[in-house]
Amino acid sequence: MINDNKLTLSNNIALFQENNIRVIIISIKSMGEKMEKGLFITFEGIDGSGKSTQLELLEEDLNKAKIDFLIIREPGGTLISEQIRQILLDGKNQEMTPETELLLFEAARAQLVNQVVLPALNEGKMVISDRFFDSTTAYQGFGRNKDVDFIQKLNTFATKDLMPDLTFYFDISLSTALKRLNARKHKSDRLDIEGENFLEKTRQGYLKIAASDRDRVKIINAELTVDEVYKELKSYLVQVIEMGETNEINSSHC
Repeated sequence: MINDNKLTLSNNIALFQENNIRVIIISIKSMGEKMEKGLFITFEGIDGSGKSTQLELLEEDLNKAKIDFLIIREPGGTLISEQIRQILLDGKNQEMTPETELLLFEAARAQLVNQVVLPALNEGKMVISDRFFDSTTAYQGFGRNKDVDFIQKLNTFATKDLMPDLTFYFDISLSTALKRLNARKHKSDRLDIEGENFLEKTRQGYLKIAASDRDRVKIINAELTVDEVYKELKSYLVQVIEMGETNEINSSHC
């Protein structure tokens, strides 16, 4: 669970780099003392929801406030996990079965959790992940009509029962998501081209996940402007993170 004490700042900075993956790692302290366990936050949403944009804005503010953090993505984040990511998202792999896809996601996650996430949390560091196991439950479970209970058991196995302290689900209508996806300069990966029915079932899956775990999962209205979405996101974050003074969002983000 989230510690009631707000997080204060630290000056210890280190770099993690592997296979051109570079993230900032800085230890977190609470009330002047190192936390026994770090804070784990995840961002979720269907493709086109704008969660990655919000993550970039948050990264800017955390850097300005000199808050210690580590940002990762799924699938990926380690040498092995990034190689699995390439297989999963390669548009040429159209013959991949749902079972293969599911197990590859879990394999990438298991490597990331064991190699990066758990060690960082055990050292009292804050970890922010662009997707985690809720994505697998929503996409591979609800989206592909697979056994959700079984997938959740796989999630537990792959993560050693690790649960995010706080999850932000950026909810957006299918029509808006498709408009954003069609406007992208770089065309979609293998999962982006699954079709409207798949995306809608995935979205409904996310909503079911959020309804079943309201304490952990916070729904953000991603139909709003970038500025408005970020304001709503920060309204939750300031309850657990002392962010200090942060700049207003530049209109170029909107």
